[in-house]
Amino acid sequence: MENWILLWAIITPPLAIILAFVAQIISGRRNRRRAVGFFHPYTNDGGGGERVLWCAVKGIQDERPDLDCVVYTGDHDASPESLMARATDRFGVHLLYPPKVVHLYRRKWIEETTYPRFTMIGQSLGSVYLSWEALCKFTPLYYFDTSGYAFTYPVARIFGCKVICYTHYPTISLDMISRVRDRSSMYNNNASIAKSCWLSQCKIIYYKIFSWMYGFVGSCAHLAMVNSSWTRSHIEKLWRIQDRTKRVYPPCDTSGLQSLPLERQGETPKIISVAQFRPEKAHSLQLEAFSVAIQRLDKNLPRPKLQFVGSCRNKSDEERLQNLKDQAVKLKVDGHVEFHKNMMYRDLVRLLGGAVAGIHSMIDEHFGISVVEYMAAGAIPIANNSAGPKMDIVLDEDGQQTGFLAQNVEEYAEAILKIVRMPESERLRMAAAARKRAGRFSEQRFYDDFKAAIRPILSSAS
Repeated sequence: MENWILLWAIITPPLAIILAFVAQIISGRRNRRRAVGFFHPYTNDGGGGERVLWCAVKGIQDERPDLDCVVYTGDHDASPESLMARATDRFGVHLLYPPKVVHLYRRKWIEETTYPRFTMIGQSLGSVYLSWEALCKFTPLYYFDTSGYAFTYPVARIFGCKVICYTHYPTISLDMISRVRDRSSMYNNNASIAKSCWLSQCKIIYYKIFSWMYGFVGSCAHLAMVNSSWTRSHIEKLWRIQDRTKRVYPPCDTSGLQSLPLERQGETPKIISVAQFRPEKAHSLQLEAFSVAIQRLDKNLPRPKLQFVGSCRNKSDEERLQNLKDQAVKLKVDGHVEFHKNMMYRDLVRLLGGAVAGIHSMIDEHFGISVVEYMAAGAIPIANNSAGPKMDIVLDEDGQQTGFLAQNVEEYAEAILKIVRMPESERLRMAAAARKRAGRFSEQRFYDDFKAAIRPILSSAS
């Protein structure tokens, strides 16, 4: 008898927890709302992902006005009115009506600072916990992930949701595994690991296990939209759902920017850099290249000005921005460099309209919205010779070069010098070709392709 009592005491607590989970799932499935729930925990990151969010919300409002749009956010000061205003002020996206808001209070479980080691798997499993909170609070017919948290898809499927995602880049890619195998030191491969054969082998095993898990959870999506040819090739290999994978180029404000004059006023050539202050954006390389270009520039030519424009998501980004300012002082170019944090969209347009060039240096940039914006505004792009810029964006238009691709400090510096030294007539020809190519990535093109992709899945569950 005592053994039975002991066994019951052991079994009862976990059984109660399991039954509670099952009850929540059943309740969620029964009470699903006619809505599209957008899982976007950071609605103030200011990047291209946030632009996609607001354009996707508007696209749903246009296509299916009978469905509510709900945003899951960890920003506790966000309200329907403030988010609608932000979409307009920051991105020029005019929503038809304010989205509903569901506040999340467990966002710390997806923050990289929570996981000093095994960050990738930690954030992915943390997103499962966060999505559980989201779906228990509000269960929609359609679960739409716009932030790349693929590990949340099985959770949404359990709650009976149709799962749609817009993937900007794979959480893990075959290129990442190759770099670890080659023992290349980068922002996602610590130098101490790259130097050690044993640690590199351990990391390869970790990456392979994670890539299998990522492939499984990704395959749970009913529709996977991807933003570029590079992203599509990786997602198709990892998720193996080619028939449910659609390439939809992200929305770029080409129409508004194309109205800017191609001619540039003032004697000082301005070079703009638009990107969040994140490690993978490689702002430090841009500063080094700019310093080298300044040193080599002909004395009779005016010194250019480099303008950094970006947003900070957290304390780490703030520290990164301060480090860039300190680096500019060390390189003795601080008098030729400006930093603009969390700039309003209308002010960004003004700076783009005055720039002769735009610089972007992230390796394997999945697409590169800012590169397209440079081109639309008439600023000649200098981008990394990889992924989105190489495969989709900085390509010749009608036989005319549209920009420059570079890989290291030397190549970036040479591209800067070529543009600064370029005769005005040649610059105008290249800028005009770049602007024409940018028209391929307009907001209207996004809306057309987006609606075509979602239409079958929205109608199938009506």
